[in-house]
Amino acid sequence: MRLIQEIPESFWSLFRSPNRSIYIEALLQINEEYQYNNYFLSKEVCIQIISNYVAIKQIEIKEEEQESEIEKLEPMATRILNWLIKTQWLKRLEDYASGITNIIIPDYASVFLEAFERLEQEDDNDTDVYIQSIYGILFSYINDGRSNDSMLKTAMINTRKLNKVLQNMLHNMDKFFASLLEKDSYGELLKEHLTGYVEEIVEKKYHILKTSDNFYQYKSHIQYWLNEISKQKIDQLEKLLFKTDTKEVEGRRKKLEEVLGYIESMQRGFEAIEYRITNMDKEHVKYVRATVTRLNYLLNEDSNMKGMVIRLLQHLSEEETENTVQQVANCMRFTKLTVASSNLFYRRRVNKNRFNAELEQKEVAEELSKEDVLRFNKMKKRYSKGQIEDFIESFMEGGLAVITSQMIQKEEDFEKLILAYDLAIQRGSKFTVADKGNMIENEKYKFPELEFTLKQ
Repeated sequence: MRLIQEIPESFWSLFRSPNRSIYIEALLQINEEYQYNNYFLSKEVCIQIISNYVAIKQIEIKEEEQESEIEKLEPMATRILNWLIKTQWLKRLEDYASGITNIIIPDYASVFLEAFERLEQEDDNDTDVYIQSIYGILFSYINDGRSNDSMLKTAMINTRKLNKVLQNMLHNMDKFFASLLEKDSYGELLKEHLTGYVEEIVEKKYHILKTSDNFYQYKSHIQYWLNEISKQKIDQLEKLLFKTDTKEVEGRRKKLEEVLGYIESMQRGFEAIEYRITNMDKEHVKYVRATVTRLNYLLNEDSNMKGMVIRLLQHLSEEETENTVQQVANCMRFTKLTVASSNLFYRRRVNKNRFNAELEQKEVAEELSKEDVLRFNKMKKRYSKGQIEDFIESFMEGGLAVITSQMIQKEEDFEKLILAYDLAIQRGSKFTVADKGNMIENEKYKFPELEFTLKQ
């Protein structure tokens, strides 16, 4: 049964409550103590934990819509606990033998509490943990005879988590660009850069990936092991293809295909990791360049013409009155006209010969790709000129050969047709070729209707 189906409707009222931050903090306090008490806390202990939190924070809660008058008269800690039980973030478990009411955290609530903890304080060493975990799992799988294919699924999950962590790191770098424009002085921006970006991104996250080798130290070994495991599984799968189809053989085949899917997912994941680290490098360079530019502007804004123009425009945007604009206009003195634009006001006439040359370049047919050239060269080396001429002459009647769909049934015939066309258009060929303008298509190939003629 899916865990999300167990969540009651009242559970979501936490996010609509005006006291949601208080309830979340109280849940985190209970969860912290909950993990060190064999996952059982009595109701009295929970009330004491919440009371200590309320006393330290000195908070006040607002009234809930479904709260009765009697519930409002209870102490604040009891009100918070009762509301969490009522909305089923917590559950009561009566121990009638000892006469104690225990409080437990349901499975679906513990998932959200883990998310709250991550939002409260993200673990900076996730990249280190995940890459080492993947390395350890694959090392055990290769060297330990007791290992099984389920370990590869665990390694795949950790690869996805590592990609997710790197993606979050990349996206979180965007917020530092916004902080650049919020600082109005050189000292404030320099402090924000050193205490914010350098400490949070460079030293804790970016520095880990680039200098301590927590990723690159293990990457080559992991990729090598994945290739070796993939080869072994493919060999096993090929052997099963020659065996009689039984339920056992079919089950083993499906299991091998599933394992190959895990390996392929991990290989794609490590390619994505490389891509994300490259993007982090680009964002890092962009931020450093923007920071230096902003620092230089704040340092020289009073003596730099562009800096003074920006300050003037900011002043005008803040005032937004015609009187202010008129005062600025009366004070302005233009001694030099400078036009700042990426578009030219005057464009020189293009020479006629140059125009014709550019026109001819546009009309040149698109060149073949590298793969097409290599494939074509491979085909030309496979057949000699005499074989291609014999191929054309085999279809000729009275010096004329019209290619039809029945003539081209094999890959060898199709390749020879391509080479025959190339041979016929060359100077010195004893054939000429004409395209009749129609397309011929059979079950395997599609090609134009060609007509070869023997030269007199």
